[in-house]
Amino acid sequence: MTKVKVYNQEGKEAGEQILNPDIFGIEIKPSVIQQVVVAMQSNSRQVLAHTKDRSEVAGGGRKPWRQKGTGRARHGSIRSPLWRGGGITFGPTNQRNFSLKINNKVRRKALFMGLTDKASNQKIILLDSLELPEIKTKSFFAVLQNLKLRTKKDKPVKTQQKDKTKKESVEVKNDKIKKGEPSILLIIAKKDEKVRKSARNIDRLDVLNASSLNILDVLKHQYVVMPVGALEVIEDTFLRK
Repeated sequence: MTKVKVYNQEGKEAGEQILNPDIFGIEIKPSVIQQVVVAMQSNSRQVLAHTKDRSEVAGGGRKPWRQKGTGRARHGSIRSPLWRGGGITFGPTNQRNFSLKINNKVRRKALFMGLTDKASNQKIILLDSLELPEIKTKSFFAVLQNLKLRTKKDKPVKTQQKDKTKKESVEVKNDKIKKGEPSILLIIAKKDEKVRKSARNIDRLDVLNASSLNILDVLKHQYVVMPVGALEVIEDTFLRK
């Protein structure tokens, strides 16, 4: 049985919450997680590379020259792969299919394993409620500071000066990562535009509805922050189907 402390928006303890062992207390099997992650990444892969074969390139409506008597090699079409500007033989096409089938039960099990790992490593932070009076990034950033997920010296908003080059901007971002800012997955029980818009400009933080939770987002972030009400949505969505 796993217990997690519940905090308020000021960062003070407001009680404890017992997590459902069917979600946060199952056996972790890395092979199952790996199988689901590979399948989800394959299913989201976009097929962009495409080369034209001889049926798609322009030209070639007539024979370039007669079959015999010219002293040149015989050809039937300028669209032949032997010709410059002709079709490509065995090139990549957009007809390729990278999708992999994965059962919903296995997908849910992998999600539960990821949540179990977060709970066992004390990477899940529960809030008694999450309400903002207005859309304001500074207000939500203060909540993260109260939870000790952001320090006072951190900048609340992603800033990028126009006069900086792309390389310099990347270096600045990498420097922020080296400082040890934890990546956060904020799970909300229902659609809340005030929370979503207040949090969207904070670096290394993503907002996700509880009904759309998946193993990829859980693995990509160090901490999972959610109000207690999101636990009920997770149970209703993934357990009571």
